[in-house]
Amino acid sequence: MALEVMARAQAPIPLDVRFRVAPGELLALVGHSGSGKTTLLRTIAGLWRPETAEVRVGDALWLDTAKGVNLPTHRRAVGVVFQNYALFPHMSAVQNVMAAMSQPDRCEAVRLLELVNLHGLSERRPEQLSGGQQQRVALARALARRPGALLLDEPFSAVDQATRGRLHAEIIALRAHLKMPVVLVTHDINEAQLLADRLVVIAQGRTVREGTTAEVMSDPEALRAMGVREIAAMLPATIAEHLPGGLTRLDAAYGPLFVPAVEGATGTRLRLRIMAHDVILSRGRPEGLSAQNILPGRITRIVPGTGPGVIVHVAVGADEILARITRQAADQLGLAPGQEVHAILKSMSVARDHIAQAPGRN
Repeated sequence: MALEVMARAQAPIPLDVRFRVAPGELLALVGHSGSGKTTLLRTIAGLWRPETAEVRVGDALWLDTAKGVNLPTHRRAVGVVFQNYALFPHMSAVQNVMAAMSQPDRCEAVRLLELVNLHGLSERRPEQLSGGQQQRVALARALARRPGALLLDEPFSAVDQATRGRLHAEIIALRAHLKMPVVLVTHDINEAQLLADRLVVIAQGRTVREGTTAEVMSDPEALRAMGVREIAAMLPATIAEHLPGGLTRLDAAYGPLFVPAVEGATGTRLRLRIMAHDVILSRGRPEGLSAQNILPGRITRIVPGTGPGVIVHVAVGADEILARITRQAADQLGLAPGQEVHAILKSMSVARDHIAQAPGRN
């Protein structure tokens, strides 16, 4: 069942936003603090009512100000993971999960804890768990409501960078089991790129841009609204083999890549975040270079960048890579849509932001 949201308000934060999230899709609401992201999440959850709003999941109408419908939170099939997790400190992990169930079921609660990789920790109280483990309990509790929609409000902000990376990978793996729409609120564009299928960029309560990560990250206005100075592309790959000398070979439809050692077993699926400034373009195949990390492609479009340069979109197989170059370089190379080019990737930067994927998802 899809989630459909429309909200308009004048105060306390002006709002004028509308979006739809398909079943199994993860949509990220991105913007500066105070832009209205959390207010929208509160609207979906029934914790705040805008002047004009409609929230619907499938055929279930949760909120419609025009019709006078406003279901309280406990009557909405919604799961929420808050920034501070909001766990009951006097309850164990399994008790926290059971507290969210309409009919408490200990076996089901333990199963949900195991689903989020908390095997054997069901009897520990929050104070006995790390920040990352507490986040997993909060996620299991949200899923215990059998939600029609799952809401994540800056869920990784309270953990360190290393733990955050592991949680990102677990969320991606978990998505193979989630059939409901998921809405993530984050100010971290890197996080949004790694996790989301689509982005909605919000500034001062209004939608600046909505689209896939590639579409949004190539839009100068959206980048300015997010305060982002550089753009990147996300490419799928699979670990093929670990080589001597600290290298890993990745396989993908667009060709093999050789990168600094990446953790993970052979067959692990990855998403690679490749910065546009780390891509060099050549009209012909460069001479004197090895075959490593030179991807043949075709220019699909050239758009203005946020600064003096341009962003060149290059189709490599079924995927797309972005390259930031100067206008002068684009003119000298005579670049134009439809031309065949070679994208050269700097190997030391390719795996900088890799993340494990769930089987069957890219």
